[in-house]
Amino acid sequence: MSGKSGVSGMSGKRILIVDDEPKIIRFIAANLKSLQYETAACQSGAEALEQVDLFDPDLILLDLMMPGMDGFEVLRRLRSFSSVPVIMLTARSNSADKVQGLNLGADDYLTKPFSLDELFARVNAVLRRLDGRMPAPAAASELVVGPVTVQLAQRSVKVGGTLLKLTETEYNLFVLLLQNADKVMTHEQLLSEIWGSEYRDEVEYLRVTIARIRQKLKAHAGGQELIVTYPGVGYMAKQT
Repeated sequence: MSGKSGVSGMSGKRILIVDDEPKIIRFIAANLKSLQYETAACQSGAEALEQVDLFDPDLILLDLMMPGMDGFEVLRRLRSFSSVPVIMLTARSNSADKVQGLNLGADDYLTKPFSLDELFARVNAVLRRLDGRMPAPAAASELVVGPVTVQLAQRSVKVGGTLLKLTETEYNLFVLLLQNADKVMTHEQLLSEIWGSEYRDEVEYLRVTIARIRQKLKAHAGGQELIVTYPGVGYMAKQT
């Protein structure tokens, strides 16, 4: 990690840093604080899970390779009770690790060493999604597509009357598709709208997130395929 950041922050947002290397924690925390972020840090997976309740972070920077409980296990346990966005940090560039992290519900993945500009650009991109990059029209409070009902103000999704537990990224992507039901949206459109223009070539992010949404829909959609794949092009939400 090197380089002086030229990225501005989002004042007051809370970021939890989880890494077993104190030097990395101090380095990241100091630079986050210079951008007006509030930070907390811990060096183990067990402590990280406790801090989620105590610190109530807006975002977690989670190291993959930690002794004892590794980042994958932390993320697995975290997703059983929280949808807080997570950026995984790792020294390994193995694509299988990246897919596993995304499958478990990570929002982004950075390989060490990375520049401060790269880290903070990713942090800002995730927090922009959290703040809602697609505000609902003022007159719209409910969105109904087939068996799916979305309460936009509450950011809740029900399928056949059953509440669907989605991460922030999953929710934003699914709602964008529903708002454009029966229209094919390209990979580039979806990635730019949900992740940001800098992610427009990261088709793997989109593919894994769609798979997670489908898996969660499967038990409640009565066998109906609500999201249609157009290979090499994009995806479409079906109205009926």
